[in-house]
Amino acid sequence: MRILMDERGKKYMVTDKEFHTDFGFITEEDIIGSSAGDVLKTHLGREFKVIKPNVNDYIELMERKCNIILPKDIGIITAKTGLGSGFKVLDAGSGAGATALHFGNIVGKEGEVYSYEIREDFAEIAERNIKGFELDNVLIKCKDVTEGIDENNLDLVFLDLPKPWDVGEHAKEALKVGGYIATYTPFIEQIQILQRVLKKIGFSEVESFECMFRGIEVTNKGTRPKTRMAGHTGYITFGRKL
Repeated sequence: MRILMDERGKKYMVTDKEFHTDFGFITEEDIIGSSAGDVLKTHLGREFKVIKPNVNDYIELMERKCNIILPKDIGIITAKTGLGSGFKVLDAGSGAGATALHFGNIVGKEGEVYSYEIREDFAEIAERNIKGFELDNVLIKCKDVTEGIDENNLDLVFLDLPKPWDVGEHAKEALKVGGYIATYTPFIEQIQILQRVLKKIGFSEVESFECMFRGIEVTNKGTRPKTRMAGHTGYITFGRKL
């Protein structure tokens, strides 16, 4: 798997086939024989740099038909739950598989990620994306998580669903002691219901967050926060089985 970056900084995911752009084409032979750091030239003499993609590069360019959770929110989830190598995770609401890719990349070969998606078309896209990044530790399941969780002794149950509270009891049963439930919801009314339900069924350390992310603009005139920012995306709620 390779990414080519043109002189404008635009990135392209390529396979081992002849590659065509408005800057010209690169032969199949040149692509197959390339490695990260190489510079390939089109028949018009335009240069493309070969990059080995990390998970963020891949997610940026992969196939999808839905919105994905941004890195700013993924970072809070992984840091707050202490997600690490060898962890066992359930992800529900696979979408295009972006969150499952992040989790699979973090838990490593010793870890396991099970991703539930109720829509067959989304599950098929997610499965293709997981295979494209060559992760063997992520399994996509076309299944309704509200009907139950097959796995047990989980370190994390993550839910990107309209009514995550419907999975609360199943999550608690599937989690190991010390494990976390984490949810992503766009509206304040959802976390009001969710917090009440999680506390009622016995989760501890129930709390919700909103992550605001703002870049800094550095120019010759001075330095200041950027006028545009990644503002509200969703609320992240946590609970812990203790």
